[in-house]
Amino acid sequence: MDDPVIRRLGVAEYEPTWRAMQRFTDARGEDTADEIWLVEHPPVFTLGMNASREHLLDPGNIPVVQIDRGGQVTYHGPGQLVIYPLLNLRRRHLNVRELVVALENSIIRYAAELGLAAVGSRAAPGVYVDGAKLASIGLRIRRGASYHGAALNVSLDLAPFTRINVCGYPGLKVTRLIDHAALDLDAAARGLTPHLLRHLRAGGYSAISTDLQAVNSR
Repeated sequence: MDDPVIRRLGVAEYEPTWRAMQRFTDARGEDTADEIWLVEHPPVFTLGMNASREHLLDPGNIPVVQIDRGGQVTYHGPGQLVIYPLLNLRRRHLNVRELVVALENSIIRYAAELGLAAVGSRAAPGVYVDGAKLASIGLRIRRGASYHGAALNVSLDLAPFTRINVCGYPGLKVTRLIDHAALDLDAAARGLTPHLLRHLRAGGYSAISTDLQAVNSR
């Protein structure tokens, strides 16, 4: 099966990008090529379908958008690499959990290249370094296809995370790659891409790296 087409979208407003993902998913046919969109968003808080607003502590002047992914509240902003896998899961023989693990493992393997010991968590999907969240994951599956995806903290300002209970967990710490390795967003996109493609080919479950203590140790 062909690898997904990688599209670098640069900096793009959140809501138009979300609507574009919905349109792509609704219009695609069985032969439509899969795509992965790599994008950077201006500051925004997003709330999943069943997210509780009690986790939105003090949004201030940062916009809040209620969207159709799973999960609670998270923050997107400049310096964060957002990965949107627009995939026909039936054609790739992937279920939702396998896609989550593929995304986690892609980031874990890339972090390992940078000398970081990162782990995933079955209890709270995402990638963690020393108990702090490095990447969040939230997906929507419609018509057998995925959209939304993962957000990797590269060099963004972490202060806005103090205005929320990150992913619904009070006190959950966050971290970013730049605190552990010298790189920028473009370098992170280039470095992560081969891992994404490899783990999507493998169906997600190759060399799962999961630590159920990752969240509990925050």
